[in-house]
Amino acid sequence: MPGRILIIDDAATNRIVLKVKLASAQYQVLQAESGASGLALAQLELPDLVLLDMTMPDIDGIAVCRALKTSARTAHIPVVILCDSPNHATQMAALSEGADEVLAKPLDERTLMARIRSLLRARANAEELQLREGTRRALGLAEDTQNFVAPGRIAIVSRTRQQAAARKAALVPLLHDRIDVPDRDTVLSYGDDASIPDIFVIDTDPANRTEGLQLLSELRCRPATRHAGVLMVLSPDEAGEAAVALDLGASDVVRSGFDPAEIALRLRTQMRRKRQADRLRASVRDGLRLAVTDPLTGLFNRRYALPHLARVAERAFETQRPFALMLLDLDRFKRVNDTYGHAAGDAVLAEVARRLSENLRGLDLVARIGGEEFMIVLPDTPLHEARRTAERLRRAIHDTPVTLTKIQKDLSVSISIGVAMGDCARD
Repeated sequence: MPGRILIIDDAATNRIVLKVKLASAQYQVLQAESGASGLALAQLELPDLVLLDMTMPDIDGIAVCRALKTSARTAHIPVVILCDSPNHATQMAALSEGADEVLAKPLDERTLMARIRSLLRARANAEELQLREGTRRALGLAEDTQNFVAPGRIAIVSRTRQQAAARKAALVPLLHDRIDVPDRDTVLSYGDDASIPDIFVIDTDPANRTEGLQLLSELRCRPATRHAGVLMVLSPDEAGEAAVALDLGASDVVRSGFDPAEIALRLRTQMRRKRQADRLRASVRDGLRLAVTDPLTGLFNRRYALPHLARVAERAFETQRPFALMLLDLDRFKRVNDTYGHAAGDAVLAEVARRLSENLRGLDLVARIGGEEFMIVLPDTPLHEARRTAERLRRAIHDTPVTLTKIQKDLSVSISIGVAMGDCARD
């Protein structure tokens, strides 16, 4: 689903204009006409993102943002504050209270929509982590959160080494992270090891605006750096480049030049998100994997899948969003084992598991729950999308035979899929 966005603005005209823009991109729009009603609606509906006007008669935008970020129920929701000609003090105050961005009115539609897409991608990653952690807690396998956070690594890539060194000198008193100033060639030669920076700061050259975007694209397509955070520093007149950068995968974009205090605030936020994402990816490599994954296919097993399904159902009830459950079974699988042997059957199961995983979202869960039985959980999925996903999975298995290399045999495989929808209605 595209996502639900809450607009909090006392001016009806502003709300209508924003609703039209968002609805054209198929977002679901919620509206509140005051800070107090916006806070109540956010607590009730748990939107995916909040667009918040700075000036309202009852509670100003910064106070609303503070209330959202200090509530455990809404702290994870991205907040974009909309402001008439924001000055530096206002912007810093908003960022300090947890706002993800401050945009000046009149809004540039392209930048606004790109920023929304970027924040919703980050929100989806955070939700995946919350679901996984909730399931681990239900299994009694979660570890205590560590209070100590080791310094991260930040790399500043600027138009000259001298300018990068000056940027570093300005940031060192404000951050406890290690800061390096590699050149472009060094950045592109990073291997898959611990020396890779957590975050890249790309300080673009106004005389060569495409160079920074090209570097961003390279970082995102290389396995060694695709998970790193990227903060792009642009000039105020680079609105088009800002939108492109966000859609290329920039974690954040600054269009007010290199202000050390603002950059430090944004880097702290990105470092927290990077650490969360690292924890999620590491979860499949820790001891938990032995307890809750199937050794043949690498998928989660029944022990993990059932508590995870319960967590998805709880969240669906809280957010009033549908979820889908699929049960899959390989057709005539016993014949494969009887004809070609159990080693061939194992190869078929492993290949089917791989194809299922490649054709689902990161937020979805696929598990092996029996011999040739699989379960898939699709959060935030209405019936028509579930049907479309089921058909995509059926084709992914049926249309390409499975190659059994040991016996030089291409084997046609098919699956049967049942789809059920979760009941998320409140009594």
